[in-house]
Amino acid sequence: MLIIPFRSPLLYKKIFGVEENKDLLLALINATVSKEDQVVEVTLLNPYNPKSFRSDKLSILDIKALSETGKRFNIEIQITDEADYDKRALYYWAKLYTDQLKVAQDYATLNKAIGIHILNFVSITDNPKYHNVFRITEQETGLPYFRDLELHTVELTKFSKDPEEDLNSLLKKIKTSLDIWTAFLTRHDLLNKDNLPEPLAIHTLKKALHVLDTLNFTDEERMAYEDHLKWLRIEANTIEKYRKEAEQKGRQEGRQEGRQEGIRIGQEKGKLEGEKEKAISIARAMVKDGFELDSVVMKYFVYLFCSSYYIFRS
Repeated sequence: MLIIPFRSPLLYKKIFGVEENKDLLLALINATVSKEDQVVEVTLLNPYNPKSFRSDKLSILDIKALSETGKRFNIEIQITDEADYDKRALYYWAKLYTDQLKVAQDYATLNKAIGIHILNFVSITDNPKYHNVFRITEQETGLPYFRDLELHTVELTKFSKDPEEDLNSLLKKIKTSLDIWTAFLTRHDLLNKDNLPEPLAIHTLKKALHVLDTLNFTDEERMAYEDHLKWLRIEANTIEKYRKEAEQKGRQEGRQEGRQEGIRIGQEKGKLEGEKEKAISIARAMVKDGFELDSVVMKYFVYLFCSSYYIFRS
């Protein structure tokens, strides 16, 4: 089996973005969307092309498809976490929606547009689910009045976090059709098309594994593939470098703050010791002058308390 990094962009385009594999794209879409949005047939609006693939943006690839009912789908694969992902996701959804309308056409011709964003990073930190669905609803009642907008996020690293994961642990997570395809997208290296256990033994997954098994590169595709791998390695190394630099800077700042705090505490302690000596001298003088011992002790502690309060307050 040809082992390609399971988040390689070329894998997506060669498997889901060509005419002969439209059934695989259809299966991925139907595994992601609700029952009301299931599709029977899709038309590829931007089929895979090796020439355009090489000039594509390295971190983001998409497959646009049109269903038999006119609904539009944008299946996007984003390899790295870039700034303002949420804004860009809405922008491209809006473009997918508005591009339907031609000159002199009525708004009634607009059909639902669904974005399916497969992310190789964690974007939604407030929710442990790897698949999230977003729609516009009324805030208090949850009424889904504007039904043409729908965005799905599939965060691969939430589904498969452990690089040492085995097939048995992977199978325990398979509950839905989307789980099956996410298992393929993340851990296809654990799957054997000739020996798929339940519930993975479905025709479309076997075909996807066969396509991957027999995947051949032209010279142009191999150059594009190697360019993408080179870029991914540089990107990963850059992220790791910045992470280590941030950790080092944090440690240095922490040590500096610790030294400054130590100096401040030392100064306060010195002031307190000085005031304590001063209070003792005053107390001795009061005893010598004939003040009662109880009164001297009380005044000593009152003076010391007030001195400490003003030292630490300042």
